[in-house]
Amino acid sequence: MLNLASYLDSTNLKPDAQWPDIEKLCQDAIDYQMAAVCIHPHWVARAREVLAGTQVQLATVVGFPLGANLIDTKIFEARRALEDGADEIDMVLNLAALAAGDYSLLEREVRSMVSLKLDYPLVLKVIVETALLNTRQLAEITQYLGDWGADYIKTSTGFAQRGVSLEDIEVIRANRNPALKIKASGGIRTLDFALQLIEAGANRIGTSQAMALMRELEGRRQG
Repeated sequence: MLNLASYLDSTNLKPDAQWPDIEKLCQDAIDYQMAAVCIHPHWVARAREVLAGTQVQLATVVGFPLGANLIDTKIFEARRALEDGADEIDMVLNLAALAAGDYSLLEREVRSMVSLKLDYPLVLKVIVETALLNTRQLAEITQYLGDWGADYIKTSTGFAQRGVSLEDIEVIRANRNPALKIKASGGIRTLDFALQLIEAGANRIGTSQAMALMRELEGRRQG
């Protein structure tokens, strides 16, 4: 039987989230043994204390949500988050460079972030905002991210006109290096959709509705 919790990155990236919201997110993830929580850098140090000694990974965002920061700025932001206790970095790729096909800049950005693994046990997820890409662009960046050493390609910030689609996952699967994992995110609000994404090949599900999905799953099993 599928262990849904092990796929879930329970997320709260609301700009007005308060510490009780983040603390509950962490505690729920611990109680259900979810894969990770994903929160803003502001909360990382305090969340680290809550998650200490558990298997729940602590993820935070860099260059969020537009990806337009300079490379040095992203590296500084990531390094500070890692020093505060983050295990995983979800970095928004420079979306303007991606739209322009400036793969030289994108390679420098991703490889610079990967180089932090020399100092930290970092898992790097790169957000490409699939809503802004055509099939060719998504196929190309998927191939490159595998070559450049990213651990995951992540579909969405949740701030574009749409989140992940099954078609996105199909394109990624057809073009990825087998070592590159997939985090599906953006607009995942129902259990059926989450399960479809996992069946299609997603290794992680990023959602602000993680507890609702778990309760829906529990209800089905009890029914």
